[in-house]
Amino acid sequence: MAKASARHILVEDQAFCEELKTKIAGGEDFAEMAKSHSKCPSGQSGGELGSFRPGQMVPEFDKVVFSAPLNEVQGPVQTQFGYHLLEVTSRED
Repeated sequence: MAKASARHILVEDQAFCEELKTKIAGGEDFAEMAKSHSKCPSGQSGGELGSFRPGQMVPEFDKVVFSAPLNEVQGPVQTQFGYHLLEVTSRED
């Protein structure tokens, strides 16, 4: 069964999410941006979500995490919690 590891940044506003994505693309550190801006408790650990299997996260996460290229920032991804930037750090099929 598939398994993936990812990290994310959760914010309330789509425009701010896009701004953070631009900063990361420009060289800002993903983990530092998560620590400074993420509304999720995982932000304190650089946004790390650990390993999980399909169905353990919200469907919007699964769609991205189990299809997106590794180590590329994806998003904004909207969920019931807000707007996320996601980065898949590993995946096994």
